[in-house]
Amino acid sequence: MLDLTPDKASLEPIEIASRDEIAATQLSRMKWSLAHAYENVPHYRASFDEKGVHPDDLKTLSDLSKFPFTTKHDLRDNYPFGMFAVPRDKIARLHGSSGTTGKPTVVGYTARDIDIWSDLVARSIRASGGRPGDIVHVAYGYGLFTGGLGAHYGAERLGCTVVPVSGGMTERQVSLIDDFKPRVIMVTPSYMLSILDEFRRKGIDPRESSLAVGIFGAEPWTNSMRSEIEQAFDMHAVDIYGLSEIMGPGVANECVETKDGLHIWEDHFYPEIIDPVTGEVLPDGEMGELVFTTLSKEALPMVRYRTRDLTRLLPGTARSMRRMEKITGRSDDMIILRGVNVFPTQIEEQILKCAGLAPHFQIELSRTGRMDDMTVHVECTLAAADAEARAASARELAHHIKSTVGVSARIDVTEPGQVARSEGKAKRVVDNRPKA
Repeated sequence: MLDLTPDKASLEPIEIASRDEIAATQLSRMKWSLAHAYENVPHYRASFDEKGVHPDDLKTLSDLSKFPFTTKHDLRDNYPFGMFAVPRDKIARLHGSSGTTGKPTVVGYTARDIDIWSDLVARSIRASGGRPGDIVHVAYGYGLFTGGLGAHYGAERLGCTVVPVSGGMTERQVSLIDDFKPRVIMVTPSYMLSILDEFRRKGIDPRESSLAVGIFGAEPWTNSMRSEIEQAFDMHAVDIYGLSEIMGPGVANECVETKDGLHIWEDHFYPEIIDPVTGEVLPDGEMGELVFTTLSKEALPMVRYRTRDLTRLLPGTARSMRRMEKITGRSDDMIILRGVNVFPTQIEEQILKCAGLAPHFQIELSRTGRMDDMTVHVECTLAAADAEARAASARELAHHIKSTVGVSARIDVTEPGQVARSEGKAKRVVDNRPKA
């Protein structure tokens, strides 16, 4: 792979500023953001008053712990525009979730919010190894999902040529990559595996493609999957993080020269790690739930928003800003099976240890009598498709899961192409257990 270490002169001064400079910027902006939320959003005025705090109580960054959390339920309770801090006619764009589990969450942006978002995604693409003039193939979904347009505006801001393909039509994705020769692709990691399958189906060597950088986000993925993609394409696979409630893609990003965790763009987002049960703030280095406070958003300020993503904060390396480890899972995606906490990423790690298995899988939960059961549906590789090889792979995976994760699982090894493919975020868990 190419050495894509950036010229330090090309970095923004804040990326390599001292911690004192970063903290001073954060404190000034946090004071503004808390006051902006309190003065303009009835929900925040009520929740601050109920907690007995006022924006003027923030004297240091650690004082933020006195303020109440914000959750997705708060956004749903104030659907559609009740959390906005500016008049509706100042909103330049609306995005939202699908609302498949209830009312959708709606997020809004002023023109200045979109401008800052574009700058931060451009910063993220540059940190990943993208450069002005690159062709960027955007296979994130466009529309209400923030991924496609967030990536699109950021790539344009950096000075790239954008191919706005969106998700789906995998055969066409590969044809366009072959024809247009993009240097960068932005897509979910699970869908990149579908694109890889299509390369192989068409008899095209993915290592001969033009792709040098893949910027992958929107779902948890493991370092083992990173290695699989990098080896298959001879490309750099870099992690990007974001969520619509905070901004969209570009809240944090790995630096291609180190790939050692995602640098949070702390000049615009203040991170905390809390105990997901007690809400207590944990010191840097401890695993817990990630919480964000926005520092510059006009339309939708977020105060101590609970992301449900599990990670830990680490010191900066390639940039001064702190890093977060790759997301290991979500507290609300955690499977509790017979008293053991299980995350889909743990199952993925064990699958990638088995040479006879492809990285396409889905976990099915069911109940027999009083006992919960887990079945892992996973595909075999073409080279291990006969019945004997599939049975051996099933035994191997069951052993790895039992010895590493600590639960027994039924393994269903299917023929290639039998596990449902994702054209966006992968649906890793199907819970068929009776609802209480």
